[in-house]
Amino acid sequence: MLSEEDGKKAVRYAREVIENHVAGKEIKTKLGDVFEKKAGSFVTINTYPEKELRGCIGIPEPVMALKKAIKEAAISATHDPRFPDLRKEELSSVVIEVTVLTPPVLIKVEKPSQYPEHVKIGEDGLIAEKGIWRGLLLPQVAVEYKWNEEEFLSHTCMKAGLAPDAWLDDDTKIYKFQGEVFAEEKPYGNVKKLNLKNAH
Repeated sequence: MLSEEDGKKAVRYAREVIENHVAGKEIKTKLGDVFEKKAGSFVTINTYPEKELRGCIGIPEPVMALKKAIKEAAISATHDPRFPDLRKEELSSVVIEVTVLTPPVLIKVEKPSQYPEHVKIGEDGLIAEKGIWRGLLLPQVAVEYKWNEEEFLSHTCMKAGLAPDAWLDDDTKIYKFQGEVFAEEKPYGNVKKLNLKNAH
């Protein structure tokens, strides 16, 4: 995945994209070769110091270069439909977080009740899919809310617009993926890789 240094670059790039987008300017940053490889990515904007969600959008699948995925996610996060559009005045009171994802893998089980055995809190993110319904939750969400495996599965189903126990239906597919999370400690501040397991 990314080195500590590349993780810092990813977060600084996401902030630059957000700032330039909000100000209506063009983004011209050059990034290293690792950012040309295809990977999924989410950009999260949190308020500071409260650390409340202000926007979070991403590209779950490795369908484009990481640089493009971060750029698209960062711009989209400023227009997260759950919140008002991010304003220029807010830029100094938010912290930026970038999650780089491994490709999602379908969890194969003999019966749905076995799903919790295949989920590791603090390591896995989840996708629930049933027909046209699809929802994703990042690994850090389960840690943040102190959910166990069943709760994580239920909330992922709800994110998809499904019933909380939809993961027990035979026609619901559950995927898992891992994510590396890099985040600013304070606005414009030092960037650190988050150790999700220790946070649990």
